[in-house]
This record gives sequence, structure tokens and C-alpha cells, in this order.
Amino acid sequence: MQVAATKQMTNLEQIKGAIAAKMDSASFSSWISPLDFELADDALTLRAQNQFSADFINSVHSGVLNAVAAEFGISVNVAVRGAAAKNAPVANDNNVQRYTPVKNDSVKSARDASAFDDFVASDENAFVLSACKKIASGAVAFSPLFIYGPAGCGKSLLAGAINASAAGRVIMMTGGQFVAEFARSLHDRAVFAFKDYCRNCDTFIMDDVHTLAGKRATCEEFLQLVMDLRAAGKNIVLTANAAPNNLSGFDRRMQAVLASGLVADVALPNVHVRAVMLRRAGVASDVADALSRRISGNGHLVCGIALKIKTYAELMGATVDMDVAQRLLADTLEKSKTPIVMVKSMCEKLGVSYDAVCGAGRSRSLVLARQTMMAVLKESTNMSLTEIGRLVGDRDHATVLYAISQIEKLKKTDLVLSAQISQLVAECR
Repeated sequence: MQVAATKQMTNLEQIKGAIAAKMDSASFSSWISPLDFELADDALTLRAQNQFSADFINSVHSGVLNAVAAEFGISVNVAVRGAAAKNAPVANDNNVQRYTPVKNDSVKSARDASAFDDFVASDENAFVLSACKKIASGAVAFSPLFIYGPAGCGKSLLAGAINASAAGRVIMMTGGQFVAEFARSLHDRAVFAFKDYCRNCDTFIMDDVHTLAGKRATCEEFLQLVMDLRAAGKNIVLTANAAPNNLSGFDRRMQAVLASGLVADVALPNVHVRAVMLRRAGVASDVADALSRRISGNGHLVCGIALKIKTYAELMGATVDMDVAQRLLADTLEKSKTPIVMVKSMCEKLGVSYDAVCGAGRSRSLVLARQTMMAVLKESTNMSLTEIGRLVGDRDHATVLYAISQIEKLKKTDLVLSAQISQLVAECR
């Protein structure tokens, strides 16, 4: 009896090894490894935790299982634990898995069509806004939609708008929540129930994917989730602070899967958008227009300023004019920039020294930086060509005019330079 049991155990380990050799590690660890293996009378029975898992394995991995079974001269069957012999003892106490979902998923009876109105779109963000509205309206061909941008650009606002307006069952969680819930499901021995929960939706949204960086087991589970949802034709929306190829802490395969759909960036709020955000929050139009030119493009900061002004007006019972706003926001508003401060700031961003710009150096990178500064000053200020030339080493009128014309030519063919100049102009205004 002991010899027979040892031989059966050896056969099961050999079968597991053969299956693992024919599958990628993420799929094997997620779907096959947790199954109960039973071998009796040349019949291998794989018992899954629930019917969803059994159906998924039969539909996706049946080819590999049948091929391995043929090699060993046995048959294979995928069943649900407890379905065949309800009174039979089981090898562990995890017969019924229950998972309590995070609170922010919902099955909505009606779509909130106005959810996207809170996002003030600029021309730079028209594309990503259209993509978000499209994915909220139903199944799309470009899933997953990967939205990236710096903090305060509106990624989470767009993700929340999709959550509010998409039809059907939507699951939305942050990367940190996914890590915590996956760890809890492992601790509670409810990992299959967690898998079922994440896959039983029409749209899956994860905010701040970059927080998964460095967590290998969680990344493998998330990668398998994305592939399964995509194979099932479900919508996937992901947000992060960088493009997939620039995410640190993720392997090449993970980056490739994240970039396999539509990748769209979100630009920080420009002056016009900041003014609209302040006006919507109840700030007077003239104050909003003036403040929008003296605060950064971080959307969180704009909301904080609007809240401070609104709270002051309510508590003090006074109208907030520009004088009051400047005193109230003295620690937040950017100081007025003089031309020399603008030039030195551009020197820092372009990687050249101010002394070199004002000197006689003629290296290619230095000349391009000097000409770029002249073009930016011309576009962002009311300075004359003579005044601009004086700031960059007492260049004459003709030299400045030639530099500006050269930059205008380069902007037509060099998109990177054009974008860089647009950013510098916005910072100088």
C-alpha cells in the first residue's frame, strides 16, 4: 500500500511538472497549481474551487491538459470540489471560499452622463477625454486604455468619471488596494474567490498602477487578470504616473501587456483650464484670471486654492478680491518673473550655464539653447529684439531676428523642440 501511494505521488508530481513545462509561469501558478490533483484508475481529476474556475480552465487550458494526459496514457477531467462526493473528506479546510469585496464597486442601474463634466479639457487633452467617453459607452477594441501623466493632471478624475458613467458592473480600485486585497485573499485562503470577483465585471479600472512596482507575486496576478479580462472582451482602464515603457519595477513582459492597448497622456491644466476651474469653484472671474497666471499647473493645487478662497469668504463674510487673494495666498503664488530670472530658469532647464549663454561660445548645443531662449522671450514677453539681445550677451538686433527665424524653421520638423518651447513659453508667461 505504501509503495502504491508513493508511486501515485510520484506520478502526480511528474504530471504537474509536465503541465508546468507547457505553460507560462503566471498561468500555471494562478490556475493550475492551486487545483487538487487526484489520480485513480488511469483517470486524472483536477478539482477547482468553483464552477467559474473549472469552466475557465476547460475553455483556456484544456489543450495543454489533454496533451499531457495523452503522454501519460490517462484521461483528464476538471471538476468542482465537493461536486462528486459531498460526504468525502477533503485535504484542506478551504472548501468554500468567500471574499468580501472592496466597497467602491457597484452595479449601476443608470449611467451618469454628466460625470465627465467635472473634467475641464484643454486641446491637449481632447483625445484622452474622447477615448474615456468611448470606453464608458461600451465595449471597445483598444482595451486596455492606459492613461498616464504627472500628479494633478486629472488621471484619477477621468477614471472616476468612467466608473460613474459606464454601464454594467464596474470594479474600480487603486494599485494599493489591489495589493492589500490580494494579500488578504492569500492570508484568508480565498484567492480563487478574489480572482472570480475581479473577473466578474464589464469594466475593470485600476488607478495608480505604478504602486505595484517591485511586488512580484502581485504583478503576476495582475498581469494574468489583464490578459483574462482582455480575452473575455472586457474593458480595462489603467492609470499611472509614467508611460508603460518608463515604469520602473516592472519587467518587459508586464510593460508590453500594459502598452498593448491604447496609451494616452494627460497634460497638466494650462492657464485657461486653471481659470475655468477657479471660476467653477466660485472665485470671481477677474481674480480667477489673475491667479491662473501665478499658480502652477498642478490640479490638486488649484483645487486647494479654490477651497481656501471659498472657506475664507464663508467664514469672514467678505468678498475675496485680488488684494485679499494675494495676501491669503502669499505662500502659494509664484513671484513675478523678471526677464533675467526667466533666462536663468531656462538655462537650468536646457542644461547650459548663464555665463556660457552670454559668452562667445559657438558649440552646436549652446547656439541652439541661446536661440531657443531668444524665441521664447519674443513669444512670451513684450520685449523688443534689442532688449532680448541685451539679456543673452549683448547680441544685436539682426542676430536675434536670425535666431528666431531659425527656431521657427526647426519647430516645423522637430516636434520635441516644438513641445519644449511651448512648455518654456507657458512657464515664462
